[in-house]
Amino acid sequence: QVQFVESGGGLVQPGGSLRLSCAASGITLHYYAIGWFRQAPGKEREGVSCINSRNDNTYYADSVKGRFTISRDNAKNTVYLQMNSLKPEDTAVYYCAAYPTTVQAMCVLRKFSYNYWGQGTQVTVSS
Repeated sequence: QVQFVESGGGLVQPGGSLRLSCAASGITLHYYAIGWFRQAPGKEREGVSCINSRNDNTYYADSVKGRFTISRDNAKNTVYLQMNSLKPEDTAVYYCAAYPTTVQAMCVLRKFSYNYWGQGTQVTVSS
């Protein structure tokens, strides 16, 4: 059974930080690109960041570039999203997702490319 479990979400003040984790089971993440997406109420799910399977390529949406950092630990089968300088507009449910790829391929932040999805974790940025 393939399963992704996100954790680390919560309520934080503007300017604060959160670190999201995504622990995978049932698959070996070494062979998968990983993406983080988010969805606010009434809005479409949008890509936030992705990282390729070899851990040498990342992509960030313009809205989070310079504030968020994606990383992965294949030995632990876990992916992280460090979020700094959080803004109210970052409020959303955050999802981790994965798709199989080669070790040399760059990641793509396109939701239809992803085969596996977690259930999401709520991030609320408010004073």
